[in-house]
Amino acid sequence: MNDGWNTRGRRRVVLWRHGRTEWNLVNRFQGNRDVPLDDVGLAQAVAAAPALARLEPDLIVSSDLGRAAVTAQVLADLAGLPVRTDVDLRETDGGTWEGLTRAEIIEADEELFRAWIAGHDVRPPGGEARSEVVSRVMGAVERHLADLPAGGTLVVVSHGGSIRAAIGGLLGLAPEQWTALGVISNCAWSVLSQLTLPAEPGGEPMTRWRLEEYNAQSVPVPALGADDA
Repeated sequence: MNDGWNTRGRRRVVLWRHGRTEWNLVNRFQGNRDVPLDDVGLAQAVAAAPALARLEPDLIVSSDLGRAAVTAQVLADLAGLPVRTDVDLRETDGGTWEGLTRAEIIEADEELFRAWIAGHDVRPPGGEARSEVVSRVMGAVERHLADLPAGGTLVVVSHGGSIRAAIGGLLGLAPEQWTALGVISNCAWSVLSQLTLPAEPGGEPMTRWRLEEYNAQSVPVPALGADDA
C-alpha cells in the first residue's frame, strides 16, 4: 500500500529522555533544577547508547542541564560526535513546585496541579504554561533541524515534559491532547520521521511528521504492512 507520502531520504528526530536521578526516584518535581544523574541513571545511559548509535546520528543536541548533557555525552562518545547544548531544551519551569514531591504540590496547590496534569494550559506559580514550553522547545528543534542533511538523524536529549511538548508540536497536537501520550521512562526514546507529499502543479510540497516509536528501549524495525512501501 502506498499513501502517496515519499519516505525516501526522510529525516528523523530521536527524542531521548535523560537517565534517572534521585529526584525521579522519589517523584520530586525537577524542572530547571540541575539535579545530576544517580548511579542507576548513568548505567541506563551506558546501556542505551549503543542502540542509539546504531541509528547513525548526524547531530546530537541536548538540554544544558547536567542530567541531559551527561546522558548525551555517553552517546556522543560512541558516535564520535560533539554535543550541542541548548537552553531551550530544558524541562518545564515548575516555579514554586520545583523541589516538591507530588504529594507536597497537591497539598499546596491541588486544584491548579490537577488542572495542569489534566493537560490544561495553566501555569505553575512562577513557572511556565504548556504553550510556552512547546514554543521554546519547538524553536530549538527547528533550529537544529535546519542543519540536518536530507535523510539525516537528529538526536535530542531532553526531559519528559519537554519531549512530550516536542512530540505534540511536531504532530500538531494541542497541549490538552498531550495526556494521550504516556509518561516517558528514563532513558527511553521516541522516533519521528518526516514524510513529504509531492507538490500539486504550482504548489509547494507538503510535509508532516509521523510517530514511529514511542517510549522505546530498542532500535526501531520496519513495521509489517507499512503504508509507505
